[in-house]
Formats: sequence, C-alpha cells, structure tokens
Amino acid sequence: MDPVDEQIVGHLRENGRCSFSDLGRLVGLSTSATAARVRRLETAGIILGYTILTAHDIPGPQGGLELFIDVRLAPDTDGETFLHRVRAIRSIAEAIHVTGPFDYLVRAHVPDTGALDLLLRRLKAECGVTQTQTRVALRAP
Repeated sequence: MDPVDEQIVGHLRENGRCSFSDLGRLVGLSTSATAARVRRLETAGIILGYTILTAHDIPGPQGGLELFIDVRLAPDTDGETFLHRVRAIRSIAEAIHVTGPFDYLVRAHVPDTGALDLLLRRLKAECGVTQTQTRVALRAP
C-alpha cells in the first residue's frame, strides 16, 4: 500500500458510502483511477467489505453488552474458515488470532443476554467452535 491507498482506506473507514468521484477529489485522483485502486484493495484483501452500523451495534449509553469471547476451534476447523464465517455475523467487531489455550479472541456487541446466548450457539453451530469463555465489559473508556 502506498500513501494514496492509505488515504483511500482512511476515508472509506470514515464514510464507506463515499462515491468514487468524491473519494478521488479527496485524494487527488480521477474517478476511474480511484475506482481501480479501490477494486485492487478489495482484490488484495485489504478492504474486506462495507457495512452499516446501527445504534445497538456500538457500545455506549444506548445499552447493550460489549463482549470479549475466547474461542477454541474444533480440530477440523482451520482459521481461514472460521474467519470467513464470523465475518458474516454482524455483532462481531473483530476476531484476533492469539496465543495460549484459546485460538481467537472475539470482540462483539449484543443488545442483551438473549442475543449473547444466540451468538454463542451460532459460533458453535456454524463456525467450528468447540469451546468459548466470555467476558462482559463493565465499563468502556
């Protein structure tokens, strides 16, 4: 990634709906050159997707639970398969490969304990997870 690519990614993080022409004006490129760079960043796996967030997706005064879930994968589940499947779960903000007794640390946000239960069941049923350990954030900075 060169500095222009970094600028493009930064602007898209702030506004994933930014048009190629507006994005091009921000980084000093033509619309077609900007579109080509964005497509190249997508193909390279630097831009993985675009999403919207609703009020209950973000922890804060509106409520909900911010979670840190330690995840152990089944022996027949590889990390790439797991990551591909968790990307489809909108309540999961990130999944980080870690050392220690668990394979991944997942950060998620759910509106309530019922949604937490569903998330844990989904991780086990659809994502190749055999064991979880969940911590709930009591206070965010």
